[in-house]
Amino acid sequence: MAGDPYKELGVARTASAEEIKKAFRKLAKDLHPDKNPGDKAAEERFKRVTAAFDLLGDKDKRAKFDRGEIDADGREQFRGFGGGAGGGRAGPGGGFSGFGGGAGGPGGRGNFENIDLDELFGMFGGQGRQRGARDFTPKGQDVRATLEISLEDSITGATRRIQFSDGRTLDVTIPKGAGDGQVIRLRGQGAPGRLGQAGDALIELKIAPHPLYRREGADLVMDLPIAAPDAVLGGKVMVPTPEGRVSMTVPAGSNSGKVLRLKGRGGHVGGRRGDLLAKLVVTLPDPHDAALVKYAETWRAKNAETS
Repeated sequence: MAGDPYKELGVARTASAEEIKKAFRKLAKDLHPDKNPGDKAAEERFKRVTAAFDLLGDKDKRAKFDRGEIDADGREQFRGFGGGAGGGRAGPGGGFSGFGGGAGGPGGRGNFENIDLDELFGMFGGQGRQRGARDFTPKGQDVRATLEISLEDSITGATRRIQFSDGRTLDVTIPKGAGDGQVIRLRGQGAPGRLGQAGDALIELKIAPHPLYRREGADLVMDLPIAAPDAVLGGKVMVPTPEGRVSMTVPAGSNSGKVLRLKGRGGHVGGRRGDLLAKLVVTLPDPHDAALVKYAETWRAKNAETS
């Protein structure tokens, strides 16, 4: 970067650190390559402004520059043999680099090649990488949060509100078939960037435990109470599913523990819909039911005689 960094940023040598930062932000916003597509002059000026801020935005580098110890490219200034920067060779543009490589580095370009602009400005986006040049779109940091949703919401989809630690609230659209651990990206809802472009909000979905269903991969498992007559004679029973009650046929002679499968009524994993597995639990009516008591007594007596 040839020239005076103070002039590049348009500030006085007595400018405060905040004034330097403010001047850089304004220039960077106006000169940004994405705002001036195809304008090589603006792109080159943007690079010079960036290099100027790298020097003046660093307290130690600025002090060395003001004392004449380094030039505008961050290279040490030659002070003669026997003192100052020590012996060595003059680099291009009148700078000085020691035999050990010094601040100038190969090609005499100073510290600019070693500047990590991603670290200086945050995340970069835009079309710069596609153009083969460095990206210069300052972007704020992404923020992460966890949103607990119901099993039903994950299956049918829903809209739920989440609140961040800074007090902001966002409505999150949960897609139909969302999986546990799935991350939803809300673009531009993260931390603000230095030049206004905000990062993203990354919302991780967690499916809450359900009082009726147990998740086993994509399948859902439940206990289904059925009356003794239905277990003995068979028949139609209503089964609660996450999407409403459906009718299911219980075969005659079904014991407790028998599992019946409702295909396509389970949860989602990896975009695949599982089944609902209903484990039968035979239940008895009120023990004071006279007919049932009479039947049980007769059945016991009959089996006792033949045993």
